[in-house]
Amino acid sequence: MKINSRAVQKSVEVLSNKKVGSYHHMVFSVGEMALSAKPGNFVAISVGGPNSAMVLRRAFAIYRASDRGNYGGTIELVVAAHGSGSKWLSERAIHERVDMVGPLGTAFGIPTDQVNALLVGGGYGSAPLFGLAEVLKQRGCRVDIVLGASTANKIYAPLEGKRSVNTMTLTTEDGSAGVTGRVTDVMPGLIQKNSVDIIYSCGPMAMLEAVDAIAQGAGIMHQCAVEESMACGIGVCMTCVIPLRDDAGLIRMQRTCIEGPVVDGSKVIWGNSRSIPQGTLGFNQ
Repeated sequence: MKINSRAVQKSVEVLSNKKVGSYHHMVFSVGEMALSAKPGNFVAISVGGPNSAMVLRRAFAIYRASDRGNYGGTIELVVAAHGSGSKWLSERAIHERVDMVGPLGTAFGIPTDQVNALLVGGGYGSAPLFGLAEVLKQRGCRVDIVLGASTANKIYAPLEGKRSVNTMTLTTEDGSAGVTGRVTDVMPGLIQKNSVDIIYSCGPMAMLEAVDAIAQGAGIMHQCAVEESMACGIGVCMTCVIPLRDDAGLIRMQRTCIEGPVVDGSKVIWGNSRSIPQGTLGFNQ
């Protein structure tokens, strides 16, 4: 299997842990692991300590990876302390160590030509888009980004991120920042104004579904990093499966930790509410 073939398990050191709005921006010294990390990949971290009842790893999307600097290879994560595992990680102090496996999963596909890209993110799920924006800009692409959330303090929009994009548009449902509404409200205008060739998205599944509907309506390629709960992160447990249509037109339950998290939005069978759709290969009524 080629996917995850370069993944390694390693005890890594916490170099930085800063509170940014509702989230924690954390930097880890990972050595050569950073060389293989690409936008869209994730890492799986053992949480809770050696005596914890939390036996399952937690998956975190990579915000940025670098093989330069005083500490050699580093990986940066944006952590939302929602559950017990992410809360434990967000409380780690500088110089503490955690057990990390990575990089895992599929990455965003990078066009070989100079294209106009629209990046769409929701909440802390937008974090991987900033590393992607940097890669696209290095390829000479035009990059516009839309970030949305229910309220302003849930938008992750680092100041350095603005340097990697041509324009940044913010939307909040309560009107506390940017345009009042959702990311999908501003997408059609940006697609037309900037002659968008490809859309990349990260965020909640409901948002990804709405973004894909706009992309398909406009006839634009859409790559999305899907959000599903992962228990193992390495393709063994089958808890993170979603229905995807393959090149032959068959619907198969695919693992988002292996065949994803980045997938072609047009191949996702949306709105299945974690059930197996009729017509799926192997489905029995």
